[in-house]
Amino acid sequence: MTRPPAVAVMAKVPGAAPVKSRLHAALGPERATELYRCFLLDRLDGLAALPSFIRRVVAFSPPEAADQMAALAPPGVDLLAQRGDGLTGRLTGVFDDLFEDGHIAVVALDSDSPTLPMTYVAQAAAVLAHGGADLVIGPSDDGGYYLVGLDRRRPKLFDGIPWSTSETRAATLARARDLGLSALLLPRWFDVDTPEDLQRLCADPAARNAAPRTAAFLATLAG
Repeated sequence: MTRPPAVAVMAKVPGAAPVKSRLHAALGPERATELYRCFLLDRLDGLAALPSFIRRVVAFSPPEAADQMAALAPPGVDLLAQRGDGLTGRLTGVFDDLFEDGHIAVVALDSDSPTLPMTYVAQAAAVLAHGGADLVIGPSDDGGYYLVGLDRRRPKLFDGIPWSTSETRAATLARARDLGLSALLLPRWFDVDTPEDLQRLCADPAARNAAPRTAAFLATLAG
């Protein structure tokens, strides 16, 4: 049976896995972990803004932290343990698992771009569900992407992609062309990985409304 689109937030369980390592020098590991926890909670709450027919999922790692993830996830967000080796294996596993469940389209979404408009995510799901593209990518300013969505299983798409580099998006689009996939790019946004990104987030007036937990934590840092 065909099911409506699914949106899966790719997440590490804060406290169960190292997070935001490039912010440790500026914030320390504990505050960097708390910041990421705020990012994740704001992202999961933000899923409520998506059309009600979209299935909301958090794809978490490590799998053994399922109870901790369940304690963080709001009602209506399903849990899916990530599997596979490296980001290539984990992303492929999430797409495989959700397409196996019968979803007409699947979108994988990051958890560290807290001010991202959810309208972009809804657009990605709608384009894929209605045959507007085989692949949708939400470009991030660092050369990667905050979102990637597919209309069906594409098992070779992520093989050999240089993750966490300025070439990540270009390499993915090149692979898509090699596979004959049509691609749509959404508006560009930014994620928060470095101290410079954090400064940009602090100056973003959208943070208070789009990411209230994050904004409240940033206020404590400023204090």
